[in-house]
Amino acid sequence: MYKQLAALFSRYVAAHLVAHGRPQPIRTERGRLVGTVDVFHISQGQIRLAGWAGAEHVVLHMNGIKASTKPILPREDVATVYGLDPCLGFDLVLPLGPVGLREIARFGVEIHNIQVTGETLAVPLSLKYLYLIRLFLVGWFFIGLLRQFPACCAWLLTRKPIYRSRIKRGLNLTAIPVSRELDPDLFRTPVSTSDPKVHVTLIMPVFNAFEVLKDALSRVADNTDLPWRMILIDDRSTDDRIRPLLREWQKLYPDQVLLLENAENLGFIASVNKGIAKALSFQDPVVLLNSDTLVPPKWATRLVNPMIEDNSVATVTPMSNDAEIFTLPIICRAQTLTPGQGDIIDATAARLNPKAERISAPTGVGFCMAINLVYLRQLPFLDPKFGRGYGEEVDWCQRARRLGGKHVCAPNLFVEHRGGQSFGTEEKRRLIATNNELITKRYPTYDTDVQNFIRSDPLQSTRLALALAWVGAQGTYPVSIYLAHSMGGGAEAYLQNRISRKHLAIGQSAVVLRVGGSMRWRLELVTPHGMISGLNDSFDYVCQMLAPISHRQIIYSCGVGDITPVSLPNALLSLSEQGRHPIEVLFHDYFVLSPSYTLLDGNGTYRGIPRPGDPDHERFSAKDQNGEKVTLELWQSQWHLLVSAAKTLTVFSENSAKIVAAAYPEEEGKIDITPHKVLHPVPRLPVPKPEAKRVIGILGDIGAQKGAGVIAYIARPIAHMNVRLVIIGNFDPSFRLPAGITVHGSYKVSDLPQIAARYGVSDWLIPSIWPETFSFTTHEALSTGLPVHAFFLGAQGDAVNNAKNGIPVHYGKGETPQEALRLHLMRYLNQSKRAA
Repeated sequence: MYKQLAALFSRYVAAHLVAHGRPQPIRTERGRLVGTVDVFHISQGQIRLAGWAGAEHVVLHMNGIKASTKPILPREDVATVYGLDPCLGFDLVLPLGPVGLREIARFGVEIHNIQVTGETLAVPLSLKYLYLIRLFLVGWFFIGLLRQFPACCAWLLTRKPIYRSRIKRGLNLTAIPVSRELDPDLFRTPVSTSDPKVHVTLIMPVFNAFEVLKDALSRVADNTDLPWRMILIDDRSTDDRIRPLLREWQKLYPDQVLLLENAENLGFIASVNKGIAKALSFQDPVVLLNSDTLVPPKWATRLVNPMIEDNSVATVTPMSNDAEIFTLPIICRAQTLTPGQGDIIDATAARLNPKAERISAPTGVGFCMAINLVYLRQLPFLDPKFGRGYGEEVDWCQRARRLGGKHVCAPNLFVEHRGGQSFGTEEKRRLIATNNELITKRYPTYDTDVQNFIRSDPLQSTRLALALAWVGAQGTYPVSIYLAHSMGGGAEAYLQNRISRKHLAIGQSAVVLRVGGSMRWRLELVTPHGMISGLNDSFDYVCQMLAPISHRQIIYSCGVGDITPVSLPNALLSLSEQGRHPIEVLFHDYFVLSPSYTLLDGNGTYRGIPRPGDPDHERFSAKDQNGEKVTLELWQSQWHLLVSAAKTLTVFSENSAKIVAAAYPEEEGKIDITPHKVLHPVPRLPVPKPEAKRVIGILGDIGAQKGAGVIAYIARPIAHMNVRLVIIGNFDPSFRLPAGITVHGSYKVSDLPQIAARYGVSDWLIPSIWPETFSFTTHEALSTGLPVHAFFLGAQGDAVNNAKNGIPVHYGKGETPQEALRLHLMRYLNQSKRAA
């Protein structure tokens, strides 16, 4: 237990350690300056050492491990000051790997073959505030463990991967970001809603933007569902078409429209203030409307209702495509809409609970902002110090906050904003920069309030629901909805690459529905502009969220880790409307064939595809979330429904195609073999000389199915043959390793040359004991050019068997993989000795 905890803590330190070293000079014994360490920094699992040295090599020492580089980078600053050759800089970045508390103080640098003296200097590297850093790391680690105590207990009792995944996420050791629960009341109809018996006074300043103005005015007349009056202010538009249009429109609505015509251009703020002065003579809520705002049907009631129901509400702002903190799909990232798209999004908004997520925001946004007359009478003008505009509504809203007023969003209303029409974009940027300085000076905490709002996003549920409607409203392509797990690994790397390549690269968005998290469903919308997500336990809720996407395709990626995976086929069929939308099944593993997604039996042995009639079929049964038994027969019958409805069964190797075809012979025609491409270029490594000591690098994160038991079994006998084992990746701490075996920890493929050189790797070993569907690590290892050993099993076996530098490990019936690998390596190492 202690070893497991220590290994987990080492990974935690590597992931969370942030520390800075002090810049320090490098001097000879006589005090001559021969270099400096300018940067010594550790963060995000990476070490960076940068500086300059008049020497042949710079070597970083880390806990008995070395990494070297040549100082050949240009440093004109050093050359100018000291009159030296400019090419003497170095910048070394490499992975930290799991470390303990003691090890983080054991860093040093050596400077070899100094140009002037030829000597070697050793300089210790120290980190600032090391005592406090250690204290914080230990404290936060144990706080994280306490929060994950139920998952820790479940993992110790069951060894199920879902609980290990939860612990990793709880300690932030996974790449998948954390989400919050979605508002369960979002789709609930409130008990009662007010039917306001009020008029509204609309204030619209106008400056040019003729085309959108015509649409904006006609929408006000056609779509406003409350008695209305409008105060139009023409701010001396330079477009000669504007004033005749406004005069004609006033004639159409003589009792409702008051037109004010500025003799000269006064700017937005002065024009609005003229409108406010007129509006105060009425007793109704006021709505500021930009002339590039396109209101949808029945908008007014939804906008003013919150302040009718709560008199402390000073302003109400709708959701929009361009409204700062009320923007969707991504907060503060404006989007251009296609014609009609705004109304489609609003149709979804109108079905949302108007009282959901009614929280106080730092400010309102003046493109379409309802103002409570109670506060407008106390603050009857926008501050003219903000010039022609931008930031003036923020200033007004902060003054209203000081009076006790709240600023809220109408989550059940979406209003399109054609931003930037009234003022040129260059002028807008200049005005924003100037006026932001004034806001910061007046309200020092405002920027922090906004950043906290953005970070926590209390409108997350509304934003996600309407963002999904935004995707559905585009209508130009079928939206891909992926069912994926939350455990990372190769399937996740493939998914991220596929979304980036097939969707984001051409401006499309995609939906990911994840299982295996803290709640059953995690719904993600991935767009070219960012990602938004949320959690929920109800599949009905998920369906309501996805309802606006009428043109869709369903892709099953991986369901491992779900609490009731036998129900996933019906869920996916429901999302596809029983096959009306195309379904694709990806075979990253064999979960579709068996609860044991690796096809390993209870003894951890691969014996082929499990069948309900097999003598040991009981070992392949599962349990649902209520503890009820799920037989292999029920499992396969449910998943067969999905396979039968699917249009395509995508596999990633010939071996995988054979297994799937053997399981579903009647569906063989749907199988599409699409081998993965290695996601990152893998550099070739120099092959060590035959007389060099053999160092076998075990590549990848090694768990039970990846051969952790095999490695634990062969480690001692291999060590007696004067061969070193190094695990380049992480190792399941529940398997005991003898002392002396290095576990490097997480790595990047691009770092393999440095890592292999550091440890002197001569061979790679892929110890996986299940028939993998592709095996990225096998292909990465083969690409280095070094000898690669792997069991002649699955896609990894085919890969090594077909490669010149591949060495398959065969084992027959009745022989264990452990013993077969031990004998194989002994024969191979003896042959290598004889060859040397």
